[in-house]
Amino acid sequence: MPDAIVVADLTKVFGSTVAVDHVSFLVKEGEIFGFLGPNGAGKTTTTRMLTGVIPPDSGSAMILGHDIQREPVLAKQGFGVVPETSNAYTDLTAWQNLMLMGELYGISPVRVSERASELLTVLGLFERKDQKVQAYSKGMKQRLILAMALLHEPRLLFLDEPTSGLDVQSTQMILSLLRDLNRAGTTIFLTTHNMEEANRLCNRVGIIRSGKIVALDAPEKLKAAIDRLHRIEVSFDREIPADALARLPGVVSADRTGDKWQITTENHDAVIRLLVQFSREQGAAIVTLNTLAPSLDDAFLRLTREASP
Repeated sequence: MPDAIVVADLTKVFGSTVAVDHVSFLVKEGEIFGFLGPNGAGKTTTTRMLTGVIPPDSGSAMILGHDIQREPVLAKQGFGVVPETSNAYTDLTAWQNLMLMGELYGISPVRVSERASELLTVLGLFERKDQKVQAYSKGMKQRLILAMALLHEPRLLFLDEPTSGLDVQSTQMILSLLRDLNRAGTTIFLTTHNMEEANRLCNRVGIIRSGKIVALDAPEKLKAAIDRLHRIEVSFDREIPADALARLPGVVSADRTGDKWQITTENHDAVIRLLVQFSREQGAAIVTLNTLAPSLDDAFLRLTREASP
């Protein structure tokens, strides 16, 4: 399968800060690639270089076979961009925004009308197409900019936090459309903080920390890579001293979540035996006791913590 994105030693420096530090990775055509990292890690700067918004200081990015710096027009014809914040003109209607976008892409008026009708219908906006965007909710605006990005039927779609702050209906509508687009062959580059979303959607994820890629693999493989640590979820029928569990031998951490404790350990069998003994000594019966598989959240936190200076 050919590569939709080929990034080689991409670097960007702002003053004395190295925002992106010799980053290299590939995104294959037809996959959903998640790009994750804490705030200030270099996600947005990397994406802006990939989409031609800012130039790199060194390195290169090939987008659908075209160098984004040397052949920006050819590269941009093949992809759409959905920014986190709406870039639609609020004093125009949804329909007018799409017609304007069609003119910019050089699409025939007939085809623009057909495509706009299709997208607005799928995204639940057709009945509101003649309403000015300034009256739209955040979820409606996000669905509109997705329609604008898809108008020219791109092979590659860049999305920056597409469901951030949205209601459940808009979130599910967008995620469903992304799955359908991907099944039809569209490559998706998804920048997100939502670990559960990345876990459900992405074939592979790249994790960036302090401008460097610290992990690149399928979500399940990243979770398996940290499976030496186990999580135990336990609750008792009475209050337990906050530091009592953390002092048990073999416990790496003990955190309260609601009425339960989540305990991290490298030896869950031994710690479970200790918990049973501990409950007897405390005169507190165990109400629930479960072992939890590692999550993408765990992998993300572990990998970004290990990469910290």
